[in-house]
Amino acid sequence: MSRTAYLNGEFLPLDEARVPVMDRGFLFADGIYEVAAVLHGRLVDNAGHLARLDRSLSEIGIRNPHSAEEWERLEKELVERNGVREGLVYLQVTRGVAERDFSYPKGDVAPTVVMFTQEKSIVNNPLAETGARAITVPDLRWKRRDIKSVALLAQVIAKQQAAEAGVAEAFMVEDGVVTEGSSSTVFIVTKGGALVTRPLSHAVLPGITRKAVLALAEETGLAFEERLINARELPEAAEAFYTSASAFVMPVVEIDGKALGDGRPGPVARRLRELYFAFAETSES
Repeated sequence: MSRTAYLNGEFLPLDEARVPVMDRGFLFADGIYEVAAVLHGRLVDNAGHLARLDRSLSEIGIRNPHSAEEWERLEKELVERNGVREGLVYLQVTRGVAERDFSYPKGDVAPTVVMFTQEKSIVNNPLAETGARAITVPDLRWKRRDIKSVALLAQVIAKQQAAEAGVAEAFMVEDGVVTEGSSSTVFIVTKGGALVTRPLSHAVLPGITRKAVLALAEETGLAFEERLINARELPEAAEAFYTSASAFVMPVVEIDGKALGDGRPGPVARRLRELYFAFAETSES
């Protein structure tokens, strides 16, 4: 089945969707994106993603072209047209097409809206059974990481370093402290049993899956704390895992070549993964 994309009000064959050269997303990475998971043909925790999209657009002064209800209607139609049962919906909004100039274009320039889907195995991801391996890398990004910008070059470099090391993820470190994964939120479980993740700030993206996992931990009586994680803590942790829309909850069994615990996915990560799947199964979208 040929893939269908959405571009500026039209559903088109993916290979026919074209964005002009003068689009500011292409020239300046002047845009915002979101990714939501699809499970059994339904969107997972989508309201959180659309709220974050709206906030990110507002932070850089791009008009949100759709209401949350309109976005969800378009997403659902795109999922249906592509027959996606399990995978992802990607959406991107840029400041639009204008003559190249660093300052924002004058007048009412229409934002560019692009959406597409990707099929991806989430439930039966074999990495969740064996556990992922990770490396640490320097965090090279700008200072407003709470904005989900399409400017992802530093993350691309980190992902490539992970790929060249033969591991699944790169944990980024700044001033000796873990910020987040190249496309995920980082959690550890200390040997004392404490679940730890970094507090929200301009230094990290407010992960939607992170928020859901912390709510599930609280509901089940699992104690957690939000504090900075020193990079020196990583190899000494009892467990580690990362969360994202595409990975859900992914156990980590090795960091920088050092095995964590007994080298297998830990009980806290496995339990939270089970709880998140149960949550995703009942998602209203």
